[in-house]
Amino acid sequence: MTSTSITDATRELLLSRIRDVPDYPKPGVLFKDITPLLADPVAFSALTDFFAELCVRHGATKIVGLEARGFILAAPVAVRAGLGFVPVRKAGKLPGATLGQAYELEYGTAEIEIHAEDLAADDRVMVIDDVLATGGTAEASLELIRRAGAQVAGVSVLMELGFLAGRARVEAGLRDAPLEALITL
Repeated sequence: MTSTSITDATRELLLSRIRDVPDYPKPGVLFKDITPLLADPVAFSALTDFFAELCVRHGATKIVGLEARGFILAAPVAVRAGLGFVPVRKAGKLPGATLGQAYELEYGTAEIEIHAEDLAADDRVMVIDDVLATGGTAEASLELIRRAGAQVAGVSVLMELGFLAGRARVEAGLRDAPLEALITL
């Protein structure tokens, strides 16, 4: 993991604003709810500043946010960093011509899409999301970015669920671009 400029106090602030919700969305799952963090302007601003600094440090020219909570995090980062925001959506949600990428889930498959014309060959794209779990969506987004002709500047997430081994799944697709998680659980 690349070193980050976040302080221990800021990391603790962010972690303190993430609520555990047992048995959601199904029994046995401990959901990490970020809505208290979003409701706290100090915590949300600290997170936005951190992501914006990463984008600048890694030379990003565009930011991709992954549906759905990645949109909430990535859009203000794009504004703060003065960069464009490009949504990666579930299949069938974007109008017009798209590039799609299917990927494997634990039980089945899913597909995400992007408007290819929103990225150019000289773009360096930072992917932002709330959680890196199994890594399927992040891995598929890297493939979409490259198929659209752009370069990957890195992947940045608020939380990495280390026990799900998503980092191992994503690493090959990063091709030496950084993967940074503020909090690893």
